[in-house]
Amino acid sequence: MNSFDKFLQSTGVYGTVQEVKHPIVYIKGLPLVHPNETIVFEDGQRGQVMDIEQDEVRALLFSNTSTPIGSKVTRTNIQFQVPVGDMILGQTIDPLGLQMETTVQPEDQEYRDVFIPAPGMETRSKINTPFITGMSKVDLLLPLGMGQRELILGDVKTGKTSLVLSILQNQLKMSNTVAIYAAIGKRRSEIKQLNQRFQENGIINRLAIIASSSSDAPSIHYLTPYVAMTHAEYFRDKGLDVVIILDDLSTHAQSYREISLLSQRFPGRDSYPGDIFYAHASLLERAGNFHHPEKGSVSITCLPVATTVEGDLAGYISTNLMGMTDGHILFDADIYNKGSRPAINIPLSVTRVGRQTQNDLLRKITLEVLSVLSQYEKIQNISHLGSEISDDSKRILEKGKAFQIMLHQEHLIIPREIQIVFFGIVWLNMYDLSTQESYKKILNLFLSLYEKEAVRDELVRVTTIASLPQFLIQIKENKLIQTICKQKTL
Repeated sequence: MNSFDKFLQSTGVYGTVQEVKHPIVYIKGLPLVHPNETIVFEDGQRGQVMDIEQDEVRALLFSNTSTPIGSKVTRTNIQFQVPVGDMILGQTIDPLGLQMETTVQPEDQEYRDVFIPAPGMETRSKINTPFITGMSKVDLLLPLGMGQRELILGDVKTGKTSLVLSILQNQLKMSNTVAIYAAIGKRRSEIKQLNQRFQENGIINRLAIIASSSSDAPSIHYLTPYVAMTHAEYFRDKGLDVVIILDDLSTHAQSYREISLLSQRFPGRDSYPGDIFYAHASLLERAGNFHHPEKGSVSITCLPVATTVEGDLAGYISTNLMGMTDGHILFDADIYNKGSRPAINIPLSVTRVGRQTQNDLLRKITLEVLSVLSQYEKIQNISHLGSEISDDSKRILEKGKAFQIMLHQEHLIIPREIQIVFFGIVWLNMYDLSTQESYKKILNLFLSLYEKEAVRDELVRVTTIASLPQFLIQIKENKLIQTICKQKTL
């Protein structure tokens, strides 16, 4: 007995398809059907009820192929569900749970509702654990916390995906972390490249890709981030910290707009439906830091990605997402074209809860670096006019240039202890960091020595000092750091 016959026998009601505007299906019949209920067509395809009129039901078809007019459809009396479990790690699957890159079929499956309300405040705990990205510009200037929802925003081809992949590479080194990557409406070649890069970095076994290709129906694009969040909640409930990437929600919003227009919903601003804010907010609110009976607290750190057009921050979807997240990291095309990596616009980027995860030393370091970079930009603009500058201004220019070189980072993960030590080296002018070559030379030396446990423990000890003056004294007097700065082998 197929699924249609099974549910028809249990519910005893069916309707008939009257009109198809794929992926929207107009149905006559189906008495007592519920909003968002899953329905099954006689050809085995599944759908979800969107709107209920007096004599008509409009449903969303989760398939790339249309269903014929006149075909029968029956109720299921259940919400839309997908199978979840450890079997998805290392796999690339579509939102319906079908493997895209493998023929392995899971044996034991647990099914969960995809569209559920966000957990209430009583289930949440304060975000107090730092989320280490391995990128100096983020960790020092825009710190994040485990369970934070941070929007990655910027024009196409400005390095957003590169940052996200570097963050995943750093986070998945932690034994208690898994990652879910939602690729929404990507080309199949891009999905394969993602899979290949994860395999090359050795992190594919702790990560799952939930992907919908650009050739899929808008309904599949719409479903992708909700299914990804459902899988993230499964691992959260197991006591694992989760990082979820939603790449990107601009494509998701466009697909939802297409669906809404086909279903004859009244259009709002930019022709988006009136509930587009709810569609994204109900998704992102499911992330956060939560109480766990065994682990104490577990987190779902969510990094949604959105695309701007020519750096326009006032776009409808961009401003919506900025209003419902805990901050945003803005990628600037002008900064990218100047060669700075990652091309993050620090003054226009925001982190709302990440700073509460920092200790006193890191807060002071963040303030000092931001202050120097701000003064550096102002003095540099004045110096272009040909006016003479004071000795203090020259020192700020030298220090600001050294900080910019230190913050330049491309396809490289830097441990947080080394990031903090380098601040002290720049502040005390212990090493010539006036060029990228000199910086890379000493950085590579630090990274190679960091593999040694004794060196790593010493750097950790130095960077846990609370007072900035005491920290600088330690940096200046520490024999290990002095030896490395002099480029002598240990």
